[in-house]
Amino acid sequence: MGLGKLLHSHQEHADAGGTIDRPRMYETFASIAFLGARRTAFTRLATAARPHSGDRVLDVGCGTGYLTRILSPVVAPTGHVTGLDPSPAMIDHARGRSPANCSYTVGEGQRLPYPDGSFDLVVSSLAIHHMPSEARPEALRQMFRVLRPGGRLLIAEFRPPDGHLTRHLVGLLSGPAMRHDPRDLLGTMIPDAGFQVEAEGRLPHLMYYVRAARP
Repeated sequence: MGLGKLLHSHQEHADAGGTIDRPRMYETFASIAFLGARRTAFTRLATAARPHSGDRVLDVGCGTGYLTRILSPVVAPTGHVTGLDPSPAMIDHARGRSPANCSYTVGEGQRLPYPDGSFDLVVSSLAIHHMPSEARPEALRQMFRVLRPGGRLLIAEFRPPDGHLTRHLVGLLSGPAMRHDPRDLLGTMIPDAGFQVEAEGRLPHLMYYVRAARP
């Protein structure tokens, strides 16, 4: 069994979705997977999102709150970061390490419990592939809805390594998450939800991002 499968509440199929309910194991696995450079990788990811002081930020699929804690000082002192994740265990873990300007909610990306136009920036890192495939387009529409006009979106996903053999070996360890091409995973969901795509490309440590805006 791959290490990735041990983290999930069930043996996840690539399109079936699933939650991660073992936060401490996840933190250990993430540290190993990023070869000690997790902080650097997620700082690059936060920079790609272009947060500003005073922003109201939503992190969809926040997990243990790692990215929210990186964004927290950037949007301080008047900004706020909200993390949402379907796993109560992950949210409990995030709350136990919460900065003063972060809060966390149990919930699903396709059913965001926030009013229209509540946020300046929505981010979602390594989370879309956890959603059931049929729920992903609605999750993007929900992200569009809760952003103010002119608000920004950043989606990041794993990208498989180059080379068939390397991709196969990494897939055995990590499960379905590292076997897909993120461009196939995301398809046209972001523009179909109403966003204008501004930039996309590779980030270090096998990540791929798309930055977009709500007109």
